Amino acid sequence: MKAIRVHSFGGPEVLQLEEVENPVPGDGEVVVDVHAAGINPADTYMRNGTYSIVPELPYIPGGDAGGVISAIGAGVETHSVGDRVFVGTALSFDLTGCYAEKVKRKASQVMRLPERVSFAEAAAFGVSYTTAHYALFERGGAIAGETVFIHGATGSVGTSAIQLAKRAGLTVIGSGGTKKGLDLVRTEGADHVVDHSKERYLDKVMQLTRGNGPELILEMLANVNLAVDMDLAARFGRIVIIGNRGEVTINPRVAMMKELDIRGIALWNATAEQVALMMEDILNGVAEGKVRPVIGRQMPLAEAAAAHVTVLEPGAYGKLVLVP
Repeated sequence: MKAIRVHSFGGPEVLQLEEVENPVPGDGEVVVDVHAAGINPADTYMRNGTYSIVPELPYIPGGDAGGVISAIGAGVETHSVGDRVFVGTALSFDLTGCYAEKVKRKASQVMRLPERVSFAEAAAFGVSYTTAHYALFERGGAIAGETVFIHGATGSVGTSAIQLAKRAGLTVIGSGGTKKGLDLVRTEGADHVVDHSKERYLDKVMQLTRGNGPELILEMLANVNLAVDMDLAARFGRIVIIGNRGEVTINPRVAMMKELDIRGIALWNATAEQVALMMEDILNGVAEGKVRPVIGRQMPLAEAAAAHVTVLEPGAYGKLVLVP
């Protein structure tokens, strides 16, 4: 099969398209023919060796995919050849193997894909929706009636968070930096949209919250925005850090005076029970028609290096996927 492999940590150029042996399922395992593989920023950090999880070289990147089971191992009774399924990082806590034509997982680590969901859309479930859910509810403690500010709402996690928050009865303020992005945030259901490319866009957020600030902020780029998030948040507010690409200087006194909670998020800290409940809630949203992944761009598997550049560019738009 064709697969992208990394033999040494470094820039996007280390992603090489190669021919490798087809995976063979062992006891309790399945092989999935990959129709679409999700690209996540964490994939780029792992590739350059700076992620908290460092894989053994060489490795095939990618933890999320949608596809069809093509082989099953002994003892597998929950799935059959031909099942449409999705493979997700949150299901296996394995961030490798999916940038390929086939991927092997334990049968317990794949889930059947609702008929109304495409393979490309399936690639968003493993990280994007579970991250958004974990940030909003398990870490953020969001409850109906509160206001959440999604600081950078145009990417896959951001659009997922909009849908999940609206379904749960929150008022959503989402930010974007381009007309296309702002239109997307509005289309996905945000109650209010602000342009974070404007100098005084935070003033609008304060106006929308009657000068109180939002109770909850989801932050996608903490090294740039955390300090202003602290100024913006309501008293006793919560800030959940989803993304960060460097160090930041903050004034702890702001957190003291407002009694703010600043919470990090790392999806692999979620328990198996939490993941199961999150996936159940997300799939219920799919069944209700209130959850639908936004696919920004599909690229050939051979263009994985270019995809790793694109996923980190400003102006993120929906989910980026590779198609083998």
